[in-house]
Amino acid sequence: MPSTHPLFSVLPEMRPLVRDSWRRSLDTFATPEDVLPPLVWENSQLQEFRRNHPLAAVMPVIQALLIAPSHDTGLLIAVGDEHGRLLWVEGDSAARTHGEKINFAGGTDWSEAAAGTSAPGTALALGRAVQIVGEEHFNPAVHSWSCTAVPVHDPDSGGLLGVVDITGGPDAVGANTLSLVQATVAAAEAQLRIQRLERLAETSRRSHVGPARSTATRKAANGPAKPLYRDSLQILGRDHGLLHLAGEAVALSERHTEILTMLAMHPAGLSAEQLTGMVYPEGTSLTSIRAEMVRLRKLLHKHHPSLVPDSRPYRLPRTLVVDAGQVLSYLDRGAHRLALNIYKGAALPRSEAPAVAALRIRTSLLLREAILNDASPEVVLAYLQLPEAADDAEAWHSALRLLPPRSPKRAAVVAHLEALES
Repeated sequence: MPSTHPLFSVLPEMRPLVRDSWRRSLDTFATPEDVLPPLVWENSQLQEFRRNHPLAAVMPVIQALLIAPSHDTGLLIAVGDEHGRLLWVEGDSAARTHGEKINFAGGTDWSEAAAGTSAPGTALALGRAVQIVGEEHFNPAVHSWSCTAVPVHDPDSGGLLGVVDITGGPDAVGANTLSLVQATVAAAEAQLRIQRLERLAETSRRSHVGPARSTATRKAANGPAKPLYRDSLQILGRDHGLLHLAGEAVALSERHTEILTMLAMHPAGLSAEQLTGMVYPEGTSLTSIRAEMVRLRKLLHKHHPSLVPDSRPYRLPRTLVVDAGQVLSYLDRGAHRLALNIYKGAALPRSEAPAVAALRIRTSLLLREAILNDASPEVVLAYLQLPEAADDAEAWHSALRLLPPRSPKRAAVVAHLEALES
């Protein structure tokens, strides 16, 4: 978007948060009038996605604290996924009818990239609570609305799970409204943590009194890794992947991890030739990938048939979140603190698969660049605890420059640098 665009003349008058969001919106839309949040799922697809999303488990909490009190108030309560797609839109019946006229309804995409500046989309883009008032919305069709949105994070990993939003008139913004939504999100995150602890306790009880499970599943369930989502694949800081599905963890072989990573990060699907080129050395026969796919299908069918890949092209039937992909998503949004919370080390450090090696290098370099170029001393010090940063003299010098002269943490940084230089 050229800087001569007439809308740039009004940007200096806006709050910095809103101004930055409008600039991002102008990178996508020629004018605000071009915005129409798209419908992503029809009703049957929406119902299926809701059932499989981790926020479904905490909807009773949101129902009790926000939705039930909102009837006959003119307010709407929306719950979206981590990409800004609205899963539930509940509340005042008249407001729901009005909201449907601007596509503020279940199954529509209200991310910044699809809807411009709004509380749900901008809160997800920034990874923090946001309030947008009236004409601060990028889309003029939304200027009669105001909204407050707070992201929901995984209580263990810090990964982004979705967003909770109140939309309506003037009552939808303000300190009291923000506190209410923040308290609801905190309660939802606490409930997620409680449910996981209960599942772990039940798993432990069954392992002592019930029939023995497979070695791979038992090891995975007892491991220290914690999932980002109900359906996720962890490859960061691990030689082998850990697949989390519906509360169960399954350890994968290195090859199956490589294949599943590529399928998860290419949801449109891959041909046998494409997948072979990503996973195997040049010149490998297609027979190898077909044989591995047979074994992978058997494994997934045993544990979770709903994730068995389709053929021609090879494609996963539903979304599987890869932790490395989530790190890249956060870095792309400028949320490097959240990216660092998820990053546990290099992706499959022993893998020689060409596409995995490229993913490993890209993730590591982009995270390092973001941390060293735009981070506080505390974040840089946290980054330095990673194994790959131990010998990174430039990163340690960066921490030394950022720390205040009298900081007690300088001594440890100086000692480490001296050790490196010697």
